[in-house]
Amino acid sequence: MFRYNILNRFLLRRFFSGVGLVMLVVCGIILAVTFVERLPSNPDAVSALYDSWIRLLEYVPLFLPLAVFMGTLLTSYNLTKSSESIIVSSAGLSPYQSSRPFLIGAFLIGVFATTVINPYSVNISTQNLTTHHLKLIDNMIWLRESSDNGYITMNAKKLHKSGGVLIFENATIYTQDENFKLLERIGADTVTLSDTGLSAHNATIWTSNGNLRHEDWSTQTLLTPKTVLDRYLQPDQISFWELPKFIHKMEQIGAPVRAHRVQLWTLLFLPLTMIAMATLGVAFSQTKQRRNYSFGIKFSLGIITCFAVYFLVNMFNAMGATGALPPMLSIIAPPLIIIAGAGIFITSFDTI
Repeated sequence: MFRYNILNRFLLRRFFSGVGLVMLVVCGIILAVTFVERLPSNPDAVSALYDSWIRLLEYVPLFLPLAVFMGTLLTSYNLTKSSESIIVSSAGLSPYQSSRPFLIGAFLIGVFATTVINPYSVNISTQNLTTHHLKLIDNMIWLRESSDNGYITMNAKKLHKSGGVLIFENATIYTQDENFKLLERIGADTVTLSDTGLSAHNATIWTSNGNLRHEDWSTQTLLTPKTVLDRYLQPDQISFWELPKFIHKMEQIGAPVRAHRVQLWTLLFLPLTMIAMATLGVAFSQTKQRRNYSFGIKFSLGIITCFAVYFLVNMFNAMGATGALPPMLSIIAPPLIIIAGAGIFITSFDTI
């Protein structure tokens, strides 16, 4: 038992090293490309690097399953090339036992990505909020509030967050009475939404009787930056820890939450997806030779298969988001299919 524990820890370290190396290369490439892309739109290199870091965190969920798969292949190749896999087998570990640390490592990576990386990424990205983080209608941001005093409707082309306030650019505000009669139309280059309400500097105000004036404008509203973000943020801009409460709140007001449920189940079953990709990597790393001379061919076939699996996962996600499948089934079905297919291949291999 003590010998097996030592071997399991050894294999787990090698797995984390393989996945870490792949992640380092992929993250380095993405960070470098994004940095060059963002450099012209930022005042200095530090700001561009910080912006690139935020974008990198948003890309992590996309390439993490691929990194686990490639890391599993790389680890298995290194073990075979150095004949360490022969030593592991001679120590009494079956192929199933030797692949168990890979699956445990993949599970831990999935848990860490869901519970740590996702909340951190959401927290960073919402501090630098832009229009692409929101659900838009006709490429515009639309806000509406109703109260006993009437209605306020606003549309804007752009938005960004500054401290505890939201700043809308190229905004137009319409105020109506309780009978929907238009009272004022306010146009401004920037409109600020704080906890106390809406305000605009040097706004152009048209009244219902045809008067036109230019002055500062403000009004108290029930809208706050928090309520706006809660209502209009896209599902991937909400932390895993906040999603259940957010879904419950949106259900109470009758808002659609199917996309948010898909996001919740995606994050919840991310460890299972990581296990599926590690299992697929183990299946492609099977070899009858002491030294894996066919690694290049298997690696290429594995990458092609991985992209096919990525397409399968996205297809199921789209079916869940559109209602063709229950959200939970659309998320849990692909990794189970992958594990079943890879398991059949592993059990049918000659060397087991």
